[in-house]
Amino acid sequence: METTEHPTAAARTALICVKLYAALSTAALLAIVAVAVTGHPVTTFMWVRAVLLPLVAVPVHRLTVAASRGSRRASDRLRTLTVIMPVAVIGVDLVPGVCPWWYAATQTACMLPVIRTAFLAREKRGFGG
Repeated sequence: METTEHPTAAARTALICVKLYAALSTAALLAIVAVAVTGHPVTTFMWVRAVLLPLVAVPVHRLTVAASRGSRRASDRLRTLTVIMPVAVIGVDLVPGVCPWWYAATQTACMLPVIRTAFLAREKRGFGG
């Protein structure tokens, strides 16, 4: 495994995006808690998704760090994951009746930094992996 001490600008930006994704998905979880506490209906699907997305930020962050250090394997996995995640999250939320519009909007907002990371990971001089 080849490693570098200084990550590229794309890798640094991707790390910021992944941290933003973690913060947004945590805020979305807190929104679900607030909605539930105020007596509004929250489905099991909404709870599971709201809990899983911040948890997924941990391995995504680790992959991003490893990719920024030159790991080809981590770069490949990050490129794959950052394409699959938004398609899966936004795609499922678009199915009529699965979740309320406001929930789909918060989940979509959480995926925007992941989409940015997907583009960064594919740049020709991206992560060097």
